[in-house]
Amino acid sequence: MNRRQTLQSLAALGAIAASPFAFAQGGYPAKTVSLVVPYAPGGPTDAMARILATAIKPHLGQTMIVENKAGAGSNIGAEYVARAEADGHTLLFGTSAPLGINLYLYPKINYDPFRSFAPVVQVGYLPNVLVVHPSVPAKNVKELIAHAKAQPGKLAFASSGSGASSHLAGVMFNMRAGTDIQHVPYKGTGPALNDLLGGQVAMSFTDVLTALPHIRAGKLRVLGVTSAKRSKALPDVPTLAEQGLKDFDASVFFGIVVPSGTPQDVVTKLNAAFTAVLQQPDVKERLSQQGLEPPPNYTPAQLAGYMRSEAAKWREVIQASGAKAD
Repeated sequence: MNRRQTLQSLAALGAIAASPFAFAQGGYPAKTVSLVVPYAPGGPTDAMARILATAIKPHLGQTMIVENKAGAGSNIGAEYVARAEADGHTLLFGTSAPLGINLYLYPKINYDPFRSFAPVVQVGYLPNVLVVHPSVPAKNVKELIAHAKAQPGKLAFASSGSGASSHLAGVMFNMRAGTDIQHVPYKGTGPALNDLLGGQVAMSFTDVLTALPHIRAGKLRVLGVTSAKRSKALPDVPTLAEQGLKDFDASVFFGIVVPSGTPQDVVTKLNAAFTAVLQQPDVKERLSQQGLEPPPNYTPAQLAGYMRSEAAKWREVIQASGAKAD
């Protein structure tokens, strides 16, 4: 009888040890951690993810690798993480798209940003800037609005694709300014930028990191920053809100999430590790060089609230304009 009870107790202990909660209590992480980037290698999202993955090992005690799972406007990578085992070994380095906007841009996606994931930490946000070709006579937003209204439907703005942040920023601009500036979608930031530099389109809303060298070279004129606050990369350039477009805020945010159901102490450990890394001076400097602005704080609750507020804002813009993804 005692032998049977002993065997039953050992079996129960084995089952507990094999559960995700056991990893959380003492053995997490038990293996290499995967940070999934839902975009191709080489872009700003990928660069930021690799900075964090390299720096986090001393804080986490395990290697973190970056996996690029691009496609379908970030939906492929997001769905992959949503379906992963909820043990903290598969993370999503998400942006505004999979963490809210895609829910309203696509007729159907196979995950829910608010039910499929548990927030870990917001990494920061990347402001867009409104830039025009030097042939456009406007020197500020007020002059651009007047120029556009004088010839409705004649000006065009380039975006990296329908449903991209560069598209939605232009939609928001038309709504707030009362203009009729036409949208020209391209297959990526590179082709859109090439046509803007060549004068085939008048303007674009692109990320500050991409635009900065062309602004400094005089090949593009910057009229404003689309975030709520001025960019540290362009401190002398006023926001669009400062120039009369009230509450205008069109930035791309970056956040790390795990599959829903991940044990809370795993989330807590991940949050502590990422928070420590994000506050390291060398990491802060490298992310700043990517144009990233830090969030107000690094708590999971902050990211959860930001995801919902951003989704609600873009839902209104998407529904009012009829914008759709490619």
